Amino acid sequence: MPETASANIGVVGLAVMGSNLARNLASREGNTVAVFNRSPERTRTLVDEHPEAGFIASESYDEFVASLQKPRTAVIMVQAGKGTDAVISELTARFEPGDIIVDGGNANFHDTIRREAEVRSHGLHFVGMGVSGGEEGALNGPSLMPGGTAESYETLGPILRTIAAKAPEDGEPCVTHVGTDGAGHFVKMVHNGIEYADMQLIAEAYDLIRQGTGKSPAEIADIFAAWNTGELESYLIEITAEVLRQVDAATGEPLVDVILDAAGAKGTGAWTVQNALDLGVPTSGIAEAVFARSLSSKAAQREASADLPGPAEAWTVAPEDADAFIEDVRRALYASKIIAYSQGFDEIISGAEQFGWNIDKGEIAKIWRAGCIIRARFLNRIAEAYADDPSLVALVVAPYFRDAIAGAQESWRRVVQIAAGAGIPTPAFSSSLAYYDGLRAKRLPAALIQGQRDFFGAHTYRRIDKDGVFHTLWSGDRTEIETEPSWH
Repeated sequence: MPETASANIGVVGLAVMGSNLARNLASREGNTVAVFNRSPERTRTLVDEHPEAGFIASESYDEFVASLQKPRTAVIMVQAGKGTDAVISELTARFEPGDIIVDGGNANFHDTIRREAEVRSHGLHFVGMGVSGGEEGALNGPSLMPGGTAESYETLGPILRTIAAKAPEDGEPCVTHVGTDGAGHFVKMVHNGIEYADMQLIAEAYDLIRQGTGKSPAEIADIFAAWNTGELESYLIEITAEVLRQVDAATGEPLVDVILDAAGAKGTGAWTVQNALDLGVPTSGIAEAVFARSLSSKAAQREASADLPGPAEAWTVAPEDADAFIEDVRRALYASKIIAYSQGFDEIISGAEQFGWNIDKGEIAKIWRAGCIIRARFLNRIAEAYADDPSLVALVVAPYFRDAIAGAQESWRRVVQIAAGAGIPTPAFSSSLAYYDGLRAKRLPAALIQGQRDFFGAHTYRRIDKDGVFHTLWSGDRTEIETEPSWH
């Protein structure tokens, strides 16, 4: 039992993520870690299995709080929701003004905003911190996205820098003070939304190559491994090759062929899309990735629809054209990936404006370079784009990305066209291309939609040739009048 306040940080919640984060903290010079779990057996197991960590273990909240140096700093690693609120309540009752409570779970940022206001009313600091990298990242170096007050980061920042992943390019820790209250969890949410899109795009690329060329999963693994040495280098491309190489021990078949094709989800992708809708930000690539997972899990609908008509003839790529087709898919994947990140950063920008956060987009790109699931080579390019133009209106118009898409767009269009003709679903490829063409269109059919809205609901419209808001008297003599805008 702790006798003196000797820990500079504590962890509450010792499931795999919490235990690994506690071990990571304890392995870094200068950290002494207090640990507590609602079930004392789990605390004892962690301490017994890792005596080298020097954990200060407690079996009650009072003991845990007494073991922490001031300002007390505790990281909560429990399941999001009521469990988090319960732990916050226990700590708030015992902490003193200036102490810091950190929520490292996958919380909804709206809950974080609420919690921060409540905890602040007691004179305490509350930090909503996104943690990316899974179990391995928590142990060896995650990407960390803390929100909260600047004052709390003065204490927390040096500790987090000791455990964060280090960017391979310059060794910088992958952590930054994202912004106030819910900013950290908001950015983590968008990270996960981009992750959904990236994974769906990779899956579509795999499906096209397999159906088009007849290559085995192991052969396609070699293709992805080669892609991982170029501009597509990323953690997700790397692990895709590993998954495709895996053979099922029970059947001798490729593991990917015995896994049920129904993708799960934990909610953050849906949150990304829901909040994008609220913010009026088109994140179509991310949305289609979320919907694709939903569709994959609709077993009854898919079974009932199996005999629906499709293309009259089966499609395959001629052997002599296979390499060119695979290169087209690679370019389409890169272009679509750019769109996914561009849409994600658009949402970060709009969220910052809506909630009053001062988020440095370039810094966000930098802290995603290592530790997190979407770590990728081209995040450096994103950081450079925002460094060159902090007010960049859209990532796709930055010179590097504009040139990259210019070089890929013909391949991108061919792939989408082939997929449509062959009856192969590519919702993320297709919607990303449609979004890109929507951006570059000189005029969109939204003018007709405004006319329709004005006809049935007097919702008004603006004109291209003069200022003002107008309405046509559709039920009368159809003359146009100037009026007040309608927001219904």
